[in-house]
Amino acid sequence: MRNLPRILIVEDEPAIAELIAVNLRHNGFQPFWAMDGVTAQKELDDVLPDVILLDWMLPGESGLALSKKWRNHARTKDIPIIMLTARSEESDRVAGLDSGADDYIVKPFSTKELLARIRAVLRRRAPEQSGGRIQMNELILDADTHRVTFQDQPLKLGPTEFKLLQYFMTHKERVHSRGQLLDRVWGDHVFIEERTVDVHVKRLREALGAAGAMVETVRGAGYRLTELSSSSPASNATSN
Repeated sequence: MRNLPRILIVEDEPAIAELIAVNLRHNGFQPFWAMDGVTAQKELDDVLPDVILLDWMLPGESGLALSKKWRNHARTKDIPIIMLTARSEESDRVAGLDSGADDYIVKPFSTKELLARIRAVLRRRAPEQSGGRIQMNELILDADTHRVTFQDQPLKLGPTEFKLLQYFMTHKERVHSRGQLLDRVWGDHVFIEERTVDVHVKRLREALGAAGAMVETVRGAGYRLTELSSSSPASNATSN
């Protein structure tokens, strides 16, 4: 018997949690429920799930705080997190993604949409097909060991930022639209707004530190990864 993907539902409203759990069971997933951060942490300490569905508004620690904590912990940093919330403002979406969430769904949502997004993050979590070592100047990415260094110093990248950088480095100097990046890095048939790309590019630049200048924004077109050159004249590309 194959192992069913484990989904941890962190939701303080039992009716919503049960509805989600029933639909997950009927579609080949194994749901577990936690009503707050303390209970969720006990579940994580016991067995790691394949995906966390995390409500923003929770008693005690908020979903935002929990997402940041789990993303910064070595044991849980690679678990895909989908934030579920009634907060629909763009600033809320950005805050949710900045906290480390991989996706953000506004309530109420359809079962089909939720299942599609869960499957999407599971696909993105799958091991990279291409391995090996890629180098641009002093920036080195090793896909086999999942390590990135710049000037011989290790850099800490989240799973999505690592995949984004790997794609950039294997397609350097090319301009990629947000839509193209969604298809190539996140996968096609994924219900994610293009704004998500901007958030992860920003996070990638911050993680790269001094090498972040290599990721350029090309106005009206998208992003590209280019060789660092202090003597290059200014062009239509600017970082933001």
